[in-house]
Amino acid sequence: MDLRDITLLCFVLCLSQKIQAQEGDLPIPIVSATPGSAIPWNESVKILCWGTPESYLYQLEIRGNSTFEVVEKKLGFQKEAEFLIEHMNPNTAGRYQCRYRKLDRWSECSKALELVVTGFYNKPVLSADQGVEVLRGETVSLQCTSAHVPFDRFSLTKEGGATLSQSQNGGHQGSFVLGPVNQSFSGNYRCYGWYRGSPYVWSAPSDALGLVVTDATKQDYTTGNLIRMCVAGLVLVALLAILVELAQPSGSKQERLARFS
Repeated sequence: MDLRDITLLCFVLCLSQKIQAQEGDLPIPIVSATPGSAIPWNESVKILCWGTPESYLYQLEIRGNSTFEVVEKKLGFQKEAEFLIEHMNPNTAGRYQCRYRKLDRWSECSKALELVVTGFYNKPVLSADQGVEVLRGETVSLQCTSAHVPFDRFSLTKEGGATLSQSQNGGHQGSFVLGPVNQSFSGNYRCYGWYRGSPYVWSAPSDALGLVVTDATKQDYTTGNLIRMCVAGLVLVALLAILVELAQPSGSKQERLARFS
């Protein structure tokens, strides 16, 4: 092998290493669900898997304890793929992940998306021990009560967000403690009951409980302003009464002034 061939070989090796280094690991896909992860019985949900524009194959999987099952595959060069579950039920609820293929490589799996089906049992009742108005910095205790069904797990959700917490209280009631609260805790909350053996099959949601977080400092300012406004109003009324009395034509000025002395 002459010097020219050796130089060409080194160039090819260096170029291939550079290309491989630039590609690196494939970005991990992102999976999400619309309208959310808690789906009423027999309703539909869209699952989106975000990859890269060069991805030509997407794969949706449902995970078991140590195995997975391919739900569906989507072909086409696109940076996202949409999968539709038309009828949510206990068989379609579970842990979903997705991955994509670029060139000859599969990406890693996305983080797990947990889809639950709701409406399998009667709805519980959500209540707040201290009422629905809470001062900023305080804690609030919420109770999820099921009158007829003794669940061994309860979950609390906030409208527009993910599941906040789980309670492992057995029987007919689960407790949730929120706080110290701030303005971000204001909103509508719902709770669900379910069983440990069927973690993706939930009851119907409770009626919404609207929590309002107020600022004690603003309340103090408001009270002070109201007091000052009332005092100013009383002074103004008194001055107007004096002016009206002085403007009356009968009697002398001294007599009118003597009435206020």
